[in-house]
Amino acid sequence: MDSKTIAEKLKEKFPDAIETFKEPASGAHGDPWIEVSPEKIHTILKFLRENENLSFDNLLCISGVDYSDRLEIVYHLHSYHHLHKIVIKTLLKDKQNPQIETVCDLWKGANWLEREVYDLFGISFKNHPDLRRILLPDDWEGYPLRKDYKHQDYWHGIKIGM
Repeated sequence: MDSKTIAEKLKEKFPDAIETFKEPASGAHGDPWIEVSPEKIHTILKFLRENENLSFDNLLCISGVDYSDRLEIVYHLHSYHHLHKIVIKTLLKDKQNPQIETVCDLWKGANWLEREVYDLFGISFKNHPDLRRILLPDDWEGYPLRKDYKHQDYWHGIKIGM
């Protein structure tokens, strides 16, 4: 199934939750993506996983993106059964307290991927079974992949960085 058909199925099932469908320009690189409402992300991803015509059984990646005024979460999904893929994006406008529902109950591998996004961007995943830092020490200050991150010169008396 192509990405446009997937987007149409989602728009039909969730008319108020699908914000945008974008395909790369002709000859351009990149994957088509669908922007969805953050409040419906879990419901939509569950539908994509459980619908037998879609069967997105493989969560390839979860990424965070900082656009200065908002944060974005990007889910790359793949179906082993149907051999199709799609990218789902959702925008979090509250940079002070960014939160979204976990998808650990849908894909076990989301556990570490969500922890990485939490660690580097400070996005909290509600109902995550073990949300804590995974790359940095527990007492690290800030989120290094945010554009407003202030680099620490020292950590526990140890000079870090250049």
